[in-house]
Amino acid sequence: MEFKKIIDRHVVEGKLPKKLGHCLQKFFDSYKEALEENNDNIANHEAILNQFLDLVVAELQHPSKFEAYHQRITTPVDYYQFGLDLIRPLVKFEESQVYHTEQLDKMIGQLAKGENVILLANHQTEPDPQAIALLLEKNYSSLAKSIILIAGNRVISDPLAIPFSKGCNLICIFSKRHIENPPEKKSVKLLHNKKAMHLLGSLLAEGGKIIYVAPSGGRDRPNKQGKVEVSHFDPQSIEMFRLVAKQSQRPCHFYPLALATYSLLPPPSSIETELGEHRHAQCTPLYLSFGKEIDMDNFPGSQCSDKHELRKNRAEHIWKLVVNEYERLGA
Repeated sequence: MEFKKIIDRHVVEGKLPKKLGHCLQKFFDSYKEALEENNDNIANHEAILNQFLDLVVAELQHPSKFEAYHQRITTPVDYYQFGLDLIRPLVKFEESQVYHTEQLDKMIGQLAKGENVILLANHQTEPDPQAIALLLEKNYSSLAKSIILIAGNRVISDPLAIPFSKGCNLICIFSKRHIENPPEKKSVKLLHNKKAMHLLGSLLAEGGKIIYVAPSGGRDRPNKQGKVEVSHFDPQSIEMFRLVAKQSQRPCHFYPLALATYSLLPPPSSIETELGEHRHAQCTPLYLSFGKEIDMDNFPGSQCSDKHELRKNRAEHIWKLVVNEYERLGA
């Protein structure tokens, strides 16, 4: 495969910024190494890698515009299938596991009655949506396809992420980590978030929706000892989703979800504000664990009269539920 030559040509022709071309080359190199370690040959996946490169270049030439609520695109390009097919060779399925599928069966029954489900989860790697879909593909494909992801603005502004984002159902919200940067755009971002939450409320009012949200507002990262920890959940974020769900006038069920996907495509060691982060692919097993439905009203510290302390206690309780599931995964 001549990816480097193709990338270099695109850079010379002005179709690819040099920095982005470098990022793509590093990704292809790591993808090749990962497959070789897994006794696979990159030649078997030449078509999907060429498609990825073509989609990135096309995005740069004709940038996509995302609606406030983006529904996955499957024609003329099936972006959902593209995302799964590019990530699939990196997953060691024989070692991967989904725990507590009885909770998924319960969710399906609730959704069938027009009730809503919100998954409060950790977030470890950029292709977490594809990781979840791949692990649910065999027995819960319809459920996986129906998930609406609450995502950050980066996924609809980074040309390397957009081809994957087009295959997802998305509502984008600026996270607490990025809303202050740059300061002059804070008010615009706050207004966007308000509109996005109003839209989410409308979807929940329709009923039968399953939402994935990471209340930490970002990806998990290793501690000083090198162990990947579940980032703490933001009390304000959880309260916002709780209130929107309550105002929808539809029963809403909250579940904890733990993901162990970090090694698939580890995030940068520090939080980056600029686009163009490096992607280093690895072959790895993936794990999901769905916990029991959360009682949002009764939990340790729920008798607290101070509303701020109450929200903090609720977030801490939910975070611990996810951490408990995460630790069972042996991650």
